Amino acid sequence: MRPTATLGRREFLKMMAAGSFAEAARLAWGLPRQAKGTDAFRLVAETDRRRILEAAAKYVLQAPLTITAFPAGRSAGGLHDFYSQADYFWPNPKDPNGPYINRDGQSNPDNFDQHRKAMVRLSMQMPALTAAWLLTGERRYGFKACEHLRAWFVTAETRMNPNLLFSQAVQGVSTGCSYGIIDTLHLVEVARAASFLANRILNAQDSAAVKNWFASYLDWLGASDRGKAERDTTNNHAICWALQAAEFARLAGDDGSRTEVYTRYREILLPLQMDPNGSFPRELARTKPYSYSIFNFDVMAGLCQSLKGLTPDPLSFQLPDGRGLSKGAEFIYPYLKDKNAWNWAKDVEHFDALPVRSPGLLFSGIAFKEQRYIDLWKTLNPDPEDKEIVRNYPIRQPLLWV
Repeated sequence: MRPTATLGRREFLKMMAAGSFAEAARLAWGLPRQAKGTDAFRLVAETDRRRILEAAAKYVLQAPLTITAFPAGRSAGGLHDFYSQADYFWPNPKDPNGPYINRDGQSNPDNFDQHRKAMVRLSMQMPALTAAWLLTGERRYGFKACEHLRAWFVTAETRMNPNLLFSQAVQGVSTGCSYGIIDTLHLVEVARAASFLANRILNAQDSAAVKNWFASYLDWLGASDRGKAERDTTNNHAICWALQAAEFARLAGDDGSRTEVYTRYREILLPLQMDPNGSFPRELARTKPYSYSIFNFDVMAGLCQSLKGLTPDPLSFQLPDGRGLSKGAEFIYPYLKDKNAWNWAKDVEHFDALPVRSPGLLFSGIAFKEQRYIDLWKTLNPDPEDKEIVRNYPIRQPLLWV
């Protein structure tokens, strides 16, 4: 079957005349009818339709912009290597020209941030365009989303190298750190969106190239020393690694890696990080306990959603003592509903910008039939503008996940 990118009006009518209306509709609309007919899809479509289309109307006019547009003079890498500086590291007042020192929770505004901004921009634009295409069937949205995929992952002049060797460097200390892998959390929803476009509106050659890019990056995440170090951390970084690995494997068709990630979630991440009451003690010990608790819950919920289809069901899985996504939602819900009820220290920064819309609330509400979660999810801000909140907001278009 020819992809939607080459499906013209004449071919569409021929298919209808030949009795292939259902297949023609699938290609034009990008999503099987049964998926669009689910209660979860309708819920999000009805809630977010206006928001999605307003964003897409703006983004469809904007050209792709990759990291190659922003040469990083401080980087030890090349033009195609993603580069960022560790957020919480600052010049040492006692040695201004020496190695930077850590100030946990306090982001340094003088860091080089252009590559991260470009990736965040991609994570906002490309999924929104894909969601608009799914909602309306207007191919201009899908075509523009495909332009982003080609620019970032296919075209030799503008593509990014599939590794993070130079992310979250620390001046005078290192040219890159393992915990910088969290920066590509913003590619998770890009990969999710690409799974709808591949071989439908994105041609077969480019689809293969995009999948190969994510497969290569997945290999680096699993085999490199930095990737393994990030995987083996004991806080939100490990769950962020798992979400990336799970979703990149899903796009690449790597079922073995998905299964490995799920085993790690059940046997390591959940037992190590969640308390029986559903809290994350390692996040509560941070200088921003509120935001990191919400963040870790949302990423864990995204991980469970990404692993759907494996058994036992990731969303409903529980340890013998009841720890699981349901317990995490039960813990965080009261504090998303009323921030003043928060029983721990306030975040040192950006506390007033929270809470924002939590994808974990939505996924939990649907999975556990908790209408109160869904009702609260609807009321929270879906498009935060605070830079720090945006940096820790990996799922912006839940329509692509339900």
